[in-house]
Amino acid sequence: MHTWGSTSTLAVLISIIIMVSVTVSWSVLVNTKVMLPCHHPALLKADSMAWVIILRDKPPCTRAYRRDKNETLEQNCTDNRITWTFRPEQNFTLQIDPVAITHDGYYGCQIVTTDGNFLLGYHLQVSVAPEVILFQSKNETVVCKAIAGKPAAQISWTPEGDCVTEQECLDNGTVTVQSTCHWADSNVSTVFCSVSHWTGNKSQSIELSQGVRTLKSPMLNLLIILYVKFSIFLAILVIRTFICFQRINGFRA
Repeated sequence: MHTWGSTSTLAVLISIIIMVSVTVSWSVLVNTKVMLPCHHPALLKADSMAWVIILRDKPPCTRAYRRDKNETLEQNCTDNRITWTFRPEQNFTLQIDPVAITHDGYYGCQIVTTDGNFLLGYHLQVSVAPEVILFQSKNETVVCKAIAGKPAAQISWTPEGDCVTEQECLDNGTVTVQSTCHWADSNVSTVFCSVSHWTGNKSQSIELSQGVRTLKSPMLNLLIILYVKFSIFLAILVIRTFICFQRINGFRA
């Protein structure tokens, strides 16, 4: 394997960016395996083929194959998760396994022939499914959170309430969305939080009274049970005492 260090490489990179003829936007799910094909009839008679990978905050990576010398050339390519599926002279498909958030970017495949150059470009967008949680807070509001999603999720409520929605952008490019709602209508007993996202929609429900019940400690619940049982026992004792008293008075008469 060789590396390109000459200024001609920069010229190739610039020409690739300018010569984009077909560009495809592709959304993929994080931690999956992605194949980026580079299929064209010109591959059969190509003199050379090159992938140019432009990721955020990184120098462009070039992976190329020269057929005349049967050489694989690389420049600024350090991510071992990006490889060819087979030998480049057999199949020039690029493979990313597994896909990470950092793989957001542009992937361009250039085929150089005596008849001209051909280019297929991909704008890869890596999506992350958010974690959804729903709970009732102490101030009688309900909170629905879509945590660390990419892109940001959309939150809606049934029935609609008095809601405030906030977003927090995290360092890894994901977004946490939080919606806090209050219902003035005392007849509302159950509410539904619906989270819409490219990776799939999710819905959760909660009874507004659940928040009150969950605030009770196990000891308090035990005391309530003991109190109920004692009340029943005391009532039975009073009834039996009254019956015995009546029987004694009847016997004397």
